[in-house]
Amino acid sequence: MERPATAFADQWAAFVRSLGPQSRLRIAPTPSGFLHAGNAINFILNWLAARLQPQARLLLRIDDLDAERKRPEYVQNIFDTLHWLGLDWDEGPRSPEDLEREWSQRHRLPLYETLLKTLRKRQYLFACAKSRRDLVPFAGQYPEAFRQQPCTLDDANVAWRIRTPLPHRPEHMPPDFVVRRRDGIPAYQLVSVADDVFFGITHVIRGEDLRASTQAQQYLAQCAGISAFERIAFLHHPLLTDGQGHKLSKSAGAQALHTDASKNALPPAEVFRTVAQWLGIADAVDSTAALLAAAQQKGWSRP
Repeated sequence: MERPATAFADQWAAFVRSLGPQSRLRIAPTPSGFLHAGNAINFILNWLAARLQPQARLLLRIDDLDAERKRPEYVQNIFDTLHWLGLDWDEGPRSPEDLEREWSQRHRLPLYETLLKTLRKRQYLFACAKSRRDLVPFAGQYPEAFRQQPCTLDDANVAWRIRTPLPHRPEHMPPDFVVRRRDGIPAYQLVSVADDVFFGITHVIRGEDLRASTQAQQYLAQCAGISAFERIAFLHHPLLTDGQGHKLSKSAGAQALHTDASKNALPPAEVFRTVAQWLGIADAVDSTAALLAAAQQKGWSRP
């Protein structure tokens, strides 16, 4: 694993000192592939922030609404990885069975539909019949002319997109992004906003590659008038890269973490040492307990 040299430690210190006794963080993996070291580091950072404020709460939220990509082995891998790292959490599913019974996102579909109705009522949405193949020639840009397609939000097989400010859109925010897929399933950006508000999340730590997603979600919340989401504090951490400088990604086939000790490709200690280096901790750190103790010595812990 290559480790970036960053000023992340200073950003981290300011972030954790903003935590209070009512703070709530979350770990939110997607069961669309086997987890890799980058996922593990994100889990550790969220866990550590929550544990440095003794009264903060940590939620495990599994983003499983995309049934086409969800597989039982990927769900099990999430729990195996958390246990392999020695991480605990305060709320959320305790097993794949518990996820299906109580915590799956499909149980919260009415919540997402309500948010879609709010955006529609406020006239931020338009219908799009274009496929991904249709949009390839535009290299990630969405032509303004496509807002005027001969279809409506009530038509079948159309996506619902949200109008974003074209001249003054934030640099990384995706243009006119999807909030409901063509199959009628609420899309990730909308679902994540709804869930974060529903669970009372106050602080989010996520990878730098998700900065555009953060901007999209903040814009969506602004359009819907959700002030609670606008108050969430975000921290974006560096990304692990492979030998060619590319970020680790499940979709790109990044090496999965093996949680069976007999075939372990990467020991947990290596992941903890990487986190310690990012945070400017010089101590020998190889476990949750050692990392928490070293972080407390840095003066980040609050009574």
